[in-house]
Amino acid sequence: MNSIKRRTFLTRSIAATAALGLTSSSVTQTSAAQRPKSRRPNPIAVSTYSFWRFKKNLKLPIETCIEEAARMGFNGVEILHRQMEGESNDYLQKIKRCAVINGIDLCGMSIHQRFLSPDSTYKQENIDHTLKCIDLAYKLGIPLMRLNTGTWGTSKSFDDLMEKRGIEEPLPGYTDEDGFKWVIDCIERCLPAAEKSGVILALENHWGLARTPEGLLRIVDEVNSPWLQVLLDTGNFLENPYNKLDQCASKAVFMHAKTYYGGGLWYSLDLDYPRIARIMQKHNYKGYVSLEFEGNEDYKTAIPKSLALLRKAFS
Repeated sequence: MNSIKRRTFLTRSIAATAALGLTSSSVTQTSAAQRPKSRRPNPIAVSTYSFWRFKKNLKLPIETCIEEAARMGFNGVEILHRQMEGESNDYLQKIKRCAVINGIDLCGMSIHQRFLSPDSTYKQENIDHTLKCIDLAYKLGIPLMRLNTGTWGTSKSFDDLMEKRGIEEPLPGYTDEDGFKWVIDCIERCLPAAEKSGVILALENHWGLARTPEGLLRIVDEVNSPWLQVLLDTGNFLENPYNKLDQCASKAVFMHAKTYYGGGLWYSLDLDYPRIARIMQKHNYKGYVSLEFEGNEDYKTAIPKSLALLRKAFS
């Protein structure tokens, strides 16, 4: 009799425990579903261009830019190739050492090359330059490099190009269709080196054939390689920027965020960064947001203000 009672007690206890476990599990699952999804903030970098802006007597060494970026609180630094003081291995390793000591990621490199030309010798020179820079990025441990299409060169100067809102006529006797073929061919010839080095080539909406979302995406889609993606610049779509950023955001692996404190060097845009951040979040963008300060204010005050703006928007 006692044995039967004991067996009954154990059976009922196990059933009650199981029921409690199911109830607790259900509550836990419900609570998890109700909790808002957490999201890692985008890391914020600064381009060394932001400290220089091609202004006379303001060209700072890359190491100084890294130290300043760390002091201000950035996560990473994007190196402008034209700002480098050399290309020797000793110089490259000195930059890497400086970044490690200061807790800064070297997250990108921006180069200047131009594939939009009928001159085969000129195009080869620019391909060679791109290949050399891929190798520099690899030695620096930089995983991504900015590319341009280049411009037609029919404007008198960059100031003239900006006055024309980036719109430029092709060279006499040629069309944009010719240009797309040249640019795509040149990029494809750089892809094996990019893949071998693990350096993503990121095509920027930086005038020329990539001035519009349609032109930018056409090149990336026709090349159709994981080693060519999009670099979105918030300040290079001069009209209807939000719709155009939205068109390209799904293919973006890097982002330039322009600010213009003190008035822009060539123009100023009143950019709504919370709105831009929502666009990028909609497309699940997880990458770096790299500041390109392009105003006349002293960088020592303008860059920290820009960082605060971007941190708030992309948090």
